[in-house]
This record gives sequence, C-alpha cells and structure tokens, in this order.
Amino acid sequence: MTWQPALPADPTRVAPEQHAHPGSRTPSGLFPSGPPSRPTWREPHPVTGAAVASGAAVTAAWLVLFALLGRDVPTYAWWTIVAGGLAWLAALALVRFGDRGVATGVAIVTAGGWSVAAAVVAVKWATTGDWPLW
Repeated sequence: MTWQPALPADPTRVAPEQHAHPGSRTPSGLFPSGPPSRPTWREPHPVTGAAVASGAAVTAAWLVLFALLGRDVPTYAWWTIVAGGLAWLAALALVRFGDRGVATGVAIVTAGGWSVAAAVVAVKWATTGDWPLW
C-alpha cells in the first residue's frame, strides 16, 4: 500500500506539497498502481509442453513393457495395475522434488493405460460372464 496524505486541519488551506483531496481514500488494490510490495516467486521447473510430452512418452513405453509380460487378460491387467502404481509413485516424487510437467505426462498416460486395461477386463467379463481378475 502507498502512503496516503492526511487531510489538513483547515480544509480551505492545503499545502502545495500535500495535494490532498477531501474525498481521497486508500485504494482497494484491485487496480494496482505500482510494482508489487512483495517479491514475485518463480518456480524452478515451470510446466512446459516438452516436459509433459517426454513424461507421456516414457510412461507409455513403461506401460507397454509391463503389458508385454502378461500372457492373458488377467496377467495383463495385473501387470498394468502394478506398472501404473509404480509410475504414480514416480509422479508423486517428481511433483515434490522434480519437474511437474513430466509428472503431469506420467499421470495422464497412466490413467489412460489403466482405462485401457479396465476396458479389456470389462469386455472379457461381458463375453465370458466370469470375472477375469480372480
């Protein structure tokens, strides 16, 4: 906030250096008139498209490698669940200590991979009438 001059004792007489107006008041701050009174914090790793894309690409490869370990629907689904859980742990660590853009890509692709696995399980369940994960 900037300092506002006080009203003079005699409203008919204003000193030339004060320039006070009878209806003046402290501004609300909605429309700032000068630089901020506090320093602006800048994050060390801003989210960029390249970081999100790299996290997405690495996570897609991670999920594909784990999915290839499965030889049928139940093992594919369980490997995808395990790989996604490990990827989300890595994303949580990246959010806290690393690059949030990469963590965003990891989280988005992991959610997509889990959705594909859920759809495969649902189709298998609908066609056979038997829950495939137990």
